[in-house]
Amino acid sequence: MEKEPLRVWFDPEGDLLEVELSKPRKGFFKDLGDDVFLRVDMKGNVLGFAILNATKRMKKLREVELPIRASFSKIKQTSPK
Repeated sequence: MEKEPLRVWFDPEGDLLEVELSKPRKGFFKDLGDDVFLRVDMKGNVLGFAILNATKRMKKLREVELPIRASFSKIKQTSPK
C-alpha cells in the first residue's frame, strides 16, 4: 500500500492549523472540545484534524491528546510536472 504525504495548512488570519492524513475526501469535523476537531469520513475513518487558536497553544506549552495514531516516514520527492 502506497503511503500518502501528510498535508499541513496554517491560516494565520484565522489562527487555524489543519492536517490531512490522506488525499482530500468528503468528510466532516467532530468537535473534540478545547478547539480541537477530528475530520472523519462517513464510515468514521480519520481523515485529519484541525486546531483553532493554534499559535496561542504554542505560547502555552501544553499537550493535547488526539485519538489518532500516526507513523511518519520520509518519501522520495519527484520533480514538479
